[in-house]
Amino acid sequence: MEKNFDYVIVGAGSAGCVLARRLTENPDTSVLLLEAGGVDPFWEWKIRMPAALAYPMNGTRYNWDYHTEPEPHLGGRIMHCPRGRVLGGSSSINGMVYIRGNALDYDRWAKEDASLADWDYQHCLPYFIKSETREGGDNDYHGDSGPQMVARGRADNPLFGAFINAAQEAGYPYTSDMNGYQQEGFGPMDRTTGNGVRQSTAVGYLRPAMRRPNLTVLTRAVAQRLIQNGRRIRGLEFAYRRRACKVLAKCEVILSGGPINNPKLLMLSGIGPADHIEEMGITPTHALPGVGKNLQDHLEIYLQMECVRPVSLYKYYNLLGKAYVGARWLITRTGLGASNSFEAGGFIRSRAGIQHPDIQYHFFPMAIRYDGKSPNDSHGFQAHVGPMRSQSRGWVKLRSSNPNDAPRICFNYMSKDEDWEEFRAAVRLTREIFGQQAFAPFAGVELSPGPDVQSDADIDAFIKGAVESAYHPSCTCKMGSNEMSVVDAHCKVPGLDGLRIVDSSIMPSIVSGNLNAPTIMIAEKAADIIAGKTPLKPAGVPVYVAQDYRDKQR
Repeated sequence: MEKNFDYVIVGAGSAGCVLARRLTENPDTSVLLLEAGGVDPFWEWKIRMPAALAYPMNGTRYNWDYHTEPEPHLGGRIMHCPRGRVLGGSSSINGMVYIRGNALDYDRWAKEDASLADWDYQHCLPYFIKSETREGGDNDYHGDSGPQMVARGRADNPLFGAFINAAQEAGYPYTSDMNGYQQEGFGPMDRTTGNGVRQSTAVGYLRPAMRRPNLTVLTRAVAQRLIQNGRRIRGLEFAYRRRACKVLAKCEVILSGGPINNPKLLMLSGIGPADHIEEMGITPTHALPGVGKNLQDHLEIYLQMECVRPVSLYKYYNLLGKAYVGARWLITRTGLGASNSFEAGGFIRSRAGIQHPDIQYHFFPMAIRYDGKSPNDSHGFQAHVGPMRSQSRGWVKLRSSNPNDAPRICFNYMSKDEDWEEFRAAVRLTREIFGQQAFAPFAGVELSPGPDVQSDADIDAFIKGAVESAYHPSCTCKMGSNEMSVVDAHCKVPGLDGLRIVDSSIMPSIVSGNLNAPTIMIAEKAADIIAGKTPLKPAGVPVYVAQDYRDKQR
């Protein structure tokens, strides 16, 4: 295949599907969208049913199924790093939690790098609004006409109410909308579902656009190298159905393969840290030391409790219960199968002096891990809790010059003393919430870490062995203007023509929350930049900051 398109987009994930839809709104613009995985078939319940989220995340059919190098600060543990390999990318295999991050995250980007002034919260919020059709309608913070459907957690299970009430008893505020005026506090969570079905970006953005004659979508097309002529990126070499192919881009190649695959493709093409590229036997063509550096993620632990009343989801955790949940969902698209069961959560500050929340909660009305392991084989509940702005930084490197080899990944988790301090605080503050009167009718013994884990040393030992990724890798092709930046404020790679990067890899620093919603926003904003459209007007709305944050933790 040798053909010209205006734009070639690599990766049909949370960003690539957005770009494909928006750029082809102009009928005179031709776009080729390449996806290494396959289609997301409508009959595949493992992708469509919200409650089945653990299946694609732990399988290999729709997942790159990456793993890290032995993590040096976690006793050499090898950590799982799932990444979507299917139309919709990671939005087709994730937990469907819709969280935008805190307003001050985006203000931090703008404050720390003057070139990113137009990436502050007031400039980003209109693109969140543009992307969204939110259950409950629009307001100053939400939209009702975007491609991405967002539903509200019902929080019907009594354990959700106990969690929210216990947090208030512990002195934390209630927030009715973590994605609106006030992130800080506890309340219902939003999710990317609609009519009881997962709403990936393939469903919301790509499917309606695939009828357009100016959009071509190729699945099972694995990018191998960029085609470069001097300063100009001309196109892309890729493997398609066991054939070596190439495609040329009249305007630009746009990388939306994510924070692991983008650095890999750049370095295979000779773009990145010259010494590492040479070490792999590849001729460097454009030195960019920041490629693959600055890797960031969120970690979490599960603080698990016995439930003394039979109200948790455990009663469905058997063959008959699963059959009932699945059958009801298949027939009616309702019931437990229509929810990701992360229907309540919260954001708090770990100590006084922190301006906006640095610890996030997802509450789950059962004691179980993503891999299906349960600590008690009985009723329970748990909080997924962890810090959101670790200063630990990792890397992505090539394993070899063979495009078929998985990259090497090291997050360098827990490499900073502050990481351990924040996690200790997270454990103790969560125990305090679970000890409130609202949980008295439900809470039994602590299952994990367990009542004997009290000292700093004991908590640290538990964290070292039990901490898990929240699956939010990011920041490996950071946006900015310093020597470690990989793209500028317009998502262009400096020193090269015809190449942009658009997805969570360009975040300068990780935001405080789940990354799917921010990635969609980044792609919406970048689409306007690429198309040369007038940017949306800044929102100019107020945002919450605790007045006494300097002196009080809550």
